[in-house]
Amino acid sequence: MTYEELVENVRKATKCAKVSRAVGHVAFQFNVEGEAEGAFYLEIADGRVNVEPYEYFDRDVIIVTTAEVIMQMAEGKLQPRAAYTNGQLRLYGDVEQIKVLPLGGCC
Repeated sequence: MTYEELVENVRKATKCAKVSRAVGHVAFQFNVEGEAEGAFYLEIADGRVNVEPYEYFDRDVIIVTTAEVIMQMAEGKLQPRAAYTNGQLRLYGDVEQIKVLPLGGCC
């Protein structure tokens, strides 16, 4: 899988995500290691999810993991909190924000 394919797959996986406006604004930057290496961000703002292939300098959380783990989360095969707990990803920043990460096979 390429970096571009990974970003597009995450976009598709979050397209139908329902995010409460109460969440406010949260920005996650994913630093992908190994295959599909690169950085992209997932932003929640005004009840919408935006995924873009750029770094996000005013982010709340940095998530460091592999494309495989991201795809497992996007497909609903792995919950973000479980991935964090079992060491499949590293978080830097406001760790509690992982509970609002809109990955998990919504469609």
